[in-house]
Amino acid sequence: MALQVIGAGFGRTGTLSLKLALEALGFGPCYHMLEVIRQPEHAAVWQRATRGEAVDWDALFAGYQSGVDWPLCAFWEPLAAHYPDARVILSERDPESWFRSASDTIFQALDKAPDKAPEGGEVSQGSMARELICERTFGGRHHDRDHAIAVYQAHRQRVIEGLPPQRLLRFRAADGWPPLCEFLGVPVPGIPYPRVNSTEEFGELLRKLDAER
Repeated sequence: MALQVIGAGFGRTGTLSLKLALEALGFGPCYHMLEVIRQPEHAAVWQRATRGEAVDWDALFAGYQSGVDWPLCAFWEPLAAHYPDARVILSERDPESWFRSASDTIFQALDKAPDKAPEGGEVSQGSMARELICERTFGGRHHDRDHAIAVYQAHRQRVIEGLPPQRLLRFRAADGWPPLCEFLGVPVPGIPYPRVNSTEEFGELLRKLDAER
């Protein structure tokens, strides 16, 4: 099974809601950072990708029809090339709002994430994510507001300029079902668009995941 949808937007741009939306539309399972937490052996694969080593994308995404969020969004270019028929969704958010949300959730979590790998994993999800997000993506300056926003904006522009318009959907969670369904060629479902993973919910999710480990 090849990926049909690739999410190129950074985390904290409504990616968990988008994951649930894609699954509701029949494009599931959808890969997300939560999958790395639940499958600790994946962290080592993503670390190799972060370091520029070759990765068997088909093996990594076996069983998945779509993917959003980090770590996948950092590799949207090779994935778009590997899966030439996949459509790409750039989830977006006001840059200031994105930075506040990321600072209160992802960045804080990564700063204190354990380095020790869980049972069944060679590399911890936390150390992999720190290397990919904090170091590779933001150059260790993820708490520097101006720098982080500039990186966010540059990534967004690179996606927009790197794909033909017919293959790319620029999407905000507030847009809801209509543009997403039109882009994917599926009918609008009779349920509300998912609204999940607020800053408060993110904290509760981390506590639950810690309890499951």
